[in-house]
Amino acid sequence: MARINKISITLCALLFTSLSFTPLSHASQQARASATQKTQLAKTTEPKKKTTSQKNKSKTTAKKTSKKTTASTSKKKNSASTALSRKTTASAGKRTAATKVTQKCTTTRNGKKKKCISVGDKKPMKLADVHKARVQKAQKTAMNKLMGQIGKPYRWGGTSPRTGFDCSGLVYYAYKDLVNIRIPRTANEMYHLRDARPVNRSELESGDLVFFRTRGRGTADHVGVYLGNGKFIQSPRSGRDIQVTSLSEDYWTRHYVGARRVMTPKTIR
Repeated sequence: MARINKISITLCALLFTSLSFTPLSHASQQARASATQKTQLAKTTEPKKKTTSQKNKSKTTAKKTSKKTTASTSKKKNSASTALSRKTTASAGKRTAATKVTQKCTTTRNGKKKKCISVGDKKPMKLADVHKARVQKAQKTAMNKLMGQIGKPYRWGGTSPRTGFDCSGLVYYAYKDLVNIRIPRTANEMYHLRDARPVNRSELESGDLVFFRTRGRGTADHVGVYLGNGKFIQSPRSGRDIQVTSLSEDYWTRHYVGARRVMTPKTIR
């Protein structure tokens, strides 16, 4: 019985002790927790302030870096564009010196441009050279037409290879499709043609018209075409064929009255 009483007393004492110390321990735990929270809060606020200042520093650094990068990039671009423009200008100058591009346009009856084609020449040609080449081409065409009629019979009033030619008819046949002026039908009219330029005998060229007065009628009554090397082609008279004759023969020298040039840069088509 006495043992049971001791055990019960001991249990009561233990229960009282636990009840009296539990609030204190709980309070101490809360105090520790609050202190820990304050410490963490302080730690978290300090880094925020530091990060803000770091951000400001990083922004200024980034601005400076971007300005430097932009400046260097613009310098590189400007230098590159300058070098490229110099190269382009130099190459364009070389191309201009090497080639000359012209445009050939076809026009309608109303005068409107229909189609243009760019044509490049390997070597630049002067305007005078271009005109000279055109005249030479027309002269060659006329010479080929005339030489093809050698041996054809003289025919008064004739203007066709089928029937034959008289002197002015032969000239009319050779030039009517090559010049943009009206070619008259008689030797005297050809001699007085306003669009034909007078030429000295020492300056004769292939294609020039040479005139003679053989019957004493008018200023000129006979015409031929100068071939070069002191010779001309003519349809002399009835009963004779178209032939090449020397201009230095006495007969033609005595009856020579002058020369005219109908093929010029202004008159050829």
